[in-house]
Amino acid sequence: MQISGYEFPDDMYFDKLHSWARVEGNVVTQGLTEFGQAIAQEIVFVEAPRAGRDVEQGQTFMSMESGKWVGRIAALVSGKIVEVNEELEWEPSLVNESPYDEGWLVKIEMSDPAELDNLMKADSPELKAFIEGEAEKFKDILS
Repeated sequence: MQISGYEFPDDMYFDKLHSWARVEGNVVTQGLTEFGQAIAQEIVFVEAPRAGRDVEQGQTFMSMESGKWVGRIAALVSGKIVEVNEELEWEPSLVNESPYDEGWLVKIEMSDPAELDNLMKADSPELKAFIEGEAEKFKDILS
């Protein structure tokens, strides 16, 4: 689904910090949305957590930097990090180039799948209103 010219895949969940979650069984792959990377601009550094770390939904567990921005990334679900995208250490720009595929951040084994209900789907009116508001707020960066 397109919102304000940016792609929000129908099979994913989203939060208000511009992260996405793709669910495969009991594992969530998390990344930064196409819109999120556009407002962050070119990602130059990703500080990834270690695999095996426990995280709580909403808790900051990693960060990334662009030329003018340092972003803290919060876990979309509670659970254990089972995989980290090691490629980002050498190629942080994958977050910009391929936000929904090669630029994923971590994979988390969920401890409570019901937490997905706290996130937004691509077709939700809440996500549409949020992104339209953010597009207006960041119009100078996005133009």
